[in-house]
Amino acid sequence: MSEQKTLSPEIMLHISQLLNVPMHSLVAVIELLNEGGTVPFIARYRKEATGNLDEVQIRDIEEKLAYFRDLVSRRETILASILEQGKLTDTLKTRIEATFDKSELEDLYLPYRPKRRTKATIAREKDLEPLALYLWAQEPANQSLAEFAAGFVNPEKEVNTVEEALEGARHIVAEIISENADLRKALRHLMFEEGVVVSRKAIDAVDEQEKFKMYYEYRESVKTIPSHRMLAIRRGETESVLYFLIELDPLRAASILRSRILRKQGDWTSQLELAIEDSWKRLLNPSIQGEIRLDLKKRSDTDAIQVFRDNLHHLLLAPPAGPISILGIDPGLRTGCKIAVVDQTGKFLAHDVLYLHTSKNSAAGASKTLETLLLQHNVRAIAIGNGTASRETDAFVRDFLRERHLDNIFSVTVSESGASIYSASDIARQEFPDLDLTVRGAISIARRLQDPLSELVKVDPKSIGVGQYQHDVDQRQLQQSLEAVIESCVNRVGVDLNTSSWTLLRYVSGITERIALNIVSYRNENGQFRSRTQLNKVPGIGAKTFEQAAGFLRIRNGDNPLDMTAVHPESYPVVEQLAKSLQAPIDEIIKSPQLLAKVDPKQLSAGTYTLNDILEELRKPGRDPRDQFIAPSFNEKVREFADVQPEMVLEGVVTNVTKFGAFVDIGVHQDGLVHISELSNRFIKDPSEAVKAGQIVKVKVLSADMKTKRIALSIKALQGPSQRILREPQQKQQQKPQPTLDEKLNMLATKWKVS
Repeated sequence: MSEQKTLSPEIMLHISQLLNVPMHSLVAVIELLNEGGTVPFIARYRKEATGNLDEVQIRDIEEKLAYFRDLVSRRETILASILEQGKLTDTLKTRIEATFDKSELEDLYLPYRPKRRTKATIAREKDLEPLALYLWAQEPANQSLAEFAAGFVNPEKEVNTVEEALEGARHIVAEIISENADLRKALRHLMFEEGVVVSRKAIDAVDEQEKFKMYYEYRESVKTIPSHRMLAIRRGETESVLYFLIELDPLRAASILRSRILRKQGDWTSQLELAIEDSWKRLLNPSIQGEIRLDLKKRSDTDAIQVFRDNLHHLLLAPPAGPISILGIDPGLRTGCKIAVVDQTGKFLAHDVLYLHTSKNSAAGASKTLETLLLQHNVRAIAIGNGTASRETDAFVRDFLRERHLDNIFSVTVSESGASIYSASDIARQEFPDLDLTVRGAISIARRLQDPLSELVKVDPKSIGVGQYQHDVDQRQLQQSLEAVIESCVNRVGVDLNTSSWTLLRYVSGITERIALNIVSYRNENGQFRSRTQLNKVPGIGAKTFEQAAGFLRIRNGDNPLDMTAVHPESYPVVEQLAKSLQAPIDEIIKSPQLLAKVDPKQLSAGTYTLNDILEELRKPGRDPRDQFIAPSFNEKVREFADVQPEMVLEGVVTNVTKFGAFVDIGVHQDGLVHISELSNRFIKDPSEAVKAGQIVKVKVLSADMKTKRIALSIKALQGPSQRILREPQQKQQQKPQPTLDEKLNMLATKWKVS
């Protein structure tokens, strides 16, 4: 089982200290993961074993587990390779087995790695290695260096002079220096701490929109450059507009090398100094710069992916309007507004087209069509996509509802990001093979209001529009991270076994896409599930799958009232024991949760964490952890960009949170930016401390530039007096003039709305 390599006690202790997790909890999580447990299941139903670790901690363990299993596997390969070469000493073996860092492991292997033909290997072929080792040893001899080097002159091996012999020896010494693990580690640390990312405009580069102008002559510390700026520079390089390198004072590098290599003065010193200079310029600097560039990419990718994860998490857990009949509108101008109605379960009922903008009299016909559908299907809400003609359509609907006094129906503008992707997908074709793409889009818009989670899981998360440079980061890492977020959200909310689509069921703990399709097929053939135990009759579901999935699946109005709760079937005996102690049936306890105040925990055979979860579920059976739905209210007078004026106070929805600020939809087809400096009157290091995707906020307009289509907003301006936060005294830094707001906006990475 190569994927489940046993880790040494030293590595286990290292992970425990690294993550600040008790060893017994770490061991329990690893055992549960090895047994096929999923993160949501372990976090929710194995709290006694893990010591109540949450999902984040368990995923951190899972990630570190994969890292160190890879390291152990690579270590075994390296040890075998060096042993085969006959060069594995006890000291080297001990160092290799003691390292917990992949970079350090590769540094230790570097001298023994099979090489291409280098200047050093050519010099060795000319028998110049003894001369190189003489220089490296720095030990006085009975003869001068020139006399010793003369013995290596050999025209047959193309060594014609003493200088040629010394040059070849220096090449060998330069390689020895470049392959020294301790030196590489010290220089890597130096470049990370003191290196500077320098970007410049490439010769003959074409940047018509000047979106990379900020980086034509740009410098920032390797240590502090934020993710979005590093990714912007990398994108500029990919598009051949920029090139960048990492600068380090060569005197600092030379100082470290000289201090660690030169031990004694002698006639070899000048030769070693030349070798040091050559090693740095030709071998070490390019190699370590490449490693730092890769580290910067990994760091930037991780930060950007975390931003995406957080935004997606908040978007998926956005409050649902709930099980009500909804009419969805996909707005359009020339081709009309496609409309579709879904019932309270999301089932498609009817579709039509509203022509609002084709003629002066078109609104009358549209009103009649809309009224017919609303009355016929008892519609409770209207969801309007936020694309082209959204505000005009929204105004028409609001006027219509007001004129007809339909106060029991509300209308909401819904983000349609990714709806067109869904409409053309295989999933949409399977659901609605006979419907036009635009009608599928209107259905998706309606369902997004009804239950954002159930509908958004059908769309590739990269198409939902809440990421930052998502096309520039490691796509495999991004996909895995986003899948984990979706899995976490789906299992946190729970899934109705009788109404959910296979696209939602596939994210339930332990359920694969194939099993999800089998569940739907079984449901279609046999009718609704009456109990969770029926799952065992579905092809592909065995004992392990049932264990992992059952607690997250809900059955409403089934045979067992516990099936609608998050109580796991394995804990049903505990609830039965509880009911017996209270002398009341389970359904009565659920209807009258005040009875639970009489429970004596000592009489029940369950751990503290498990029992607390059971009692909490019985108090609020099948509760939805999402917030209550509140519809945002856009200003009726602000419909187009030209309507936005400085000093306006508007309501909007946060659509995207990045490292430099948050984008807010204020209803004019162009999101405004609240720069991080305008998010709060208290000091914040990250915008996510102040806002989250999907949040409704009040903003003040600072500026609206029609030419650049940029809107600057502020939340801070609407808050009370600034709460100054005292921070630790820092070393005095050179005072720099503070940039104006416009300068701040111009300094943002490449685009405002990055894709």
